[in-house]
Parts: sequence; C-alpha cells; structure tokens
Amino acid sequence: MANSFASLNPQLIVSFGEMLIDFVPDVAGASLAESSAFLKAPGGAPANVACAIKKLGGNSAFIGKFGDDEFGHMLVDVLKKHGVNTDGICFDPHARTALAFVTLKRNGEREFTFYRNPSADMLLKESDLKISMIKQAKIFHYGSISLISEPCRSAHMAAMKAAGEAGVFLSYDPNVRLPLWPSPQAARDGILSIWNYADFIKVSDDEVAFLTQGDPGREDVVLSLWHQNLKLLIVTDGEKGCRYFTKHFKGKVDGFSVKTVDTTGAGDAFVGSILVSLAMDTKFFHDEGRLREALLFANACGAICVTKKGAIPALPTRSDALGLIKSKAMPLLTKTCMLFSSLAALVSILVFLLYKPK
Repeated sequence: MANSFASLNPQLIVSFGEMLIDFVPDVAGASLAESSAFLKAPGGAPANVACAIKKLGGNSAFIGKFGDDEFGHMLVDVLKKHGVNTDGICFDPHARTALAFVTLKRNGEREFTFYRNPSADMLLKESDLKISMIKQAKIFHYGSISLISEPCRSAHMAAMKAAGEAGVFLSYDPNVRLPLWPSPQAARDGILSIWNYADFIKVSDDEVAFLTQGDPGREDVVLSLWHQNLKLLIVTDGEKGCRYFTKHFKGKVDGFSVKTVDTTGAGDAFVGSILVSLAMDTKFFHDEGRLREALLFANACGAICVTKKGAIPALPTRSDALGLIKSKAMPLLTKTCMLFSSLAALVSILVFLLYKPK
C-alpha cells in the first residue's frame, strides 16, 4: 500500500498543522463589536497552502486534528472538495474545532481573535500521525502555531524528524500569530527553535522585523536569519513583491498592484505556488532565471488572493495568475512598441533632413 501510494503521488506535498473557521466581518473597517454580520470562511495557513497547491495543479495532503463537530466535518469536506488527500486527518470527540474572528481594517489588513481552549488541533498526538505518508512526500510543509503547546509540539517535532530522516524537503512558513503565544519572546523563541532544520523558509517583512528586532529592509538584518542548511529564503514585501536569497544569488521580483479587499491567505497562495514549483524540481533554486519566473507567478497568486474575502475561496487557479501577469505585461509592451514607433519616426525625419535634395 505504501509503495502504491507513493507511485500515485510522485510530487506529493504534505501540509501539517491547523485548520479552523475564520469569521470575517461583512464590512471592512469595523471592530468585532461593531460588526453586524460575519462571513464564515475556512482558514488556517497549512490548510490554505494545501488547497492552494491543488488549485494550481499540484498534489497535496493535509495532516491535522479536528473536533468531532459540525465545523470539523465541514472543514474536512472543504479539503476533499478541493482534492486534498485527507487520509492523515483524525477527529477528537472531546474538543472543539478552532474558531477565529478576523477584523478587517479598511486597507484589507487584519487582526485575529482566536477561540481555542484548547481546540482539537492543539491535541494532536504523535500516535495520531500518518508517518508513512510523511516519509513518502516530496515536500513536508509546516508553520509555527503547532509548536505552541503539548502534545501538538511533540507531534510536530516527530513529524519533522521523520520527514528529515527520509530525505523529504522541509518547508517552513512561521506565520506569526502573537495572540496565540504566551508572550512575544515565547513566540520568537518557539519559532526560531526549529529554524535551522528547514530547506526553504518564507517570511514576511513584518516577521523579519519581529524575529530580528531590526530593519527588515536591510540585507544584513535579513541574512541574520540565514543558516547553512537553508537552500532558499524568501522575504515577501506585500504589493512591492519579494526578495530571494540562495547560496548562489540574491535579488528582488516586483509584485502587482491590485485593489486590496482582504489580505488573509495571500502568503499561503504565494507559498503554495512556490511549493508546486519546488515539487517539480527541488533544485530549481540553482537557476536564477527559473526561480524569478516562479516568484513572479507566486506574486501574482498572492495578489489575486487579496482581491476577495476569505482565504480558500480567494485562492487562484493557474490561468488566473497567468491572466494577471499577461494583463500587467500588455501595457508595458504597448508603451515599448509606442516608444520604438516614435524612435523610428524620429530616425526617418532625421534621415530625410540629412539627405533631402538641396
């Protein structure tokens, strides 16, 4: 069974961690107390990434724990609907599925209020893990929320250890959520405690500032997060795009300017896109041209995601991302053609003036 599973999923990406219900206010700019209605949306960064991968044509599975309640079964149905493998999911009859209320500011940025006391995802045990699935994956992806409390932290460490020993590529998006940690310093220490194991790390500029307590715009500050086992470090800068760092080269890829409605899930759409590229070739970070193409596509995925409310409902397809890239490229191409036409006309006039009959 194990071998047949691996052969059917040669580029399997296993995403580990939490999935929950986000309640998003129907009007931006209002506090939770002021909001009169909320939209129910599935969320949780690792699950968002799993769905993003499938929507972009990749193979993904999710490992996590849900309450044996209506919300838990609804979330598993969402994963199945999106084609995510759910064989690694289990239910807890004694705990509820996690909930989060998301306050949207007028610029689309958000703040979270969580209800986990404790929630089922926090109670995932090592014995709940489907280790065979993890060992057969091409990539094992995880965040930091599963590190906050036991027994989930031990399960996380066991899963990561099994993946690493099997030669699985390790992907880490810390996805800082300070309200869930006992203190900012506990969050910083917990997130960095597994930092040096990852092959690929994606952080936002805000997360760089939090983890380093330095200026995220400075290269030396960013590179303080580099470690010798790391193959690719990416810093996302919102609509400005992203910066990339490898052992061989570094650079920046511009983003896309769009109307922001809700930034929830944008980073997960970005990560899902990069992981699909990595699953096809985990050494593509040796080729800067291919890496830049992948990052441009990932930037487009993140940009599309912010134009709608919720995370999973806003995740783009491959054609969506390609369409945005093409739409932004056409005006530039038109301007370039106009410039060349103007230059050609100017050259024609100069030639005429120089060589006209006396």
